[in-house]
Amino acid sequence: MADVRKEFVQALADLDEAKTVELTKKRVESGEDPFTILEDVRKATDIIGKRFEEGRYFVSDLIMAGEILKQVMEILRPLLGEKKAESKGKVVIGTVEGDVHDIGKNIVIALLEAEGFEVVDIGVDQPPEAFVEAANQHNPDVVGLSGLLTEAIESMKRTVEALRKAGYKGKIIIGGGRTSEEAKEYTGADDWADDAAVGVRKIKALVGVE
Repeated sequence: MADVRKEFVQALADLDEAKTVELTKKRVESGEDPFTILEDVRKATDIIGKRFEEGRYFVSDLIMAGEILKQVMEILRPLLGEKKAESKGKVVIGTVEGDVHDIGKNIVIALLEAEGFEVVDIGVDQPPEAFVEAANQHNPDVVGLSGLLTEAIESMKRTVEALRKAGYKGKIIIGGGRTSEEAKEYTGADDWADDAAVGVRKIKALVGVE
């Protein structure tokens, strides 16, 4: 099994669409826990993010990675649990200005929906005003700010400040490869996560649901 996991991470990190999809199906058919597959997706996205920061991958490669991920999530989504009847809460989520990564964000959205949350995805490279507008329009319980690049932390700080200034009273969580306890303190967010499954647990805790 370890070999399949390694092969899967490699295929996704190398943006090999056919192989990634084929291995996802193979792993699902063998009865593997979908959360183990998601963990490997996270490992691969870390590699993709590093390659982008090193200048080996470009924006077009990130878009390609996002497309491959959509297919992986379509296969996994039915296994992540049925949508619950009543909504557990509403979350507005987006990737902050200056960052176009949406892989982690898309995993979080799939997991939140599986848990019974209503999710409003405002997309990538969104300025603070876009988050403020979405918060005013949808009145969410939680706003999630996503980003993979180091520069994203500054954008997160500006976005948190803009949301608070605009009178948003709900919870704010930051997420992505560069987030940390320190980044949480710096940005003024309520919580942080560098892992999608942990992020979902923390969002549930922020809104007080099991």
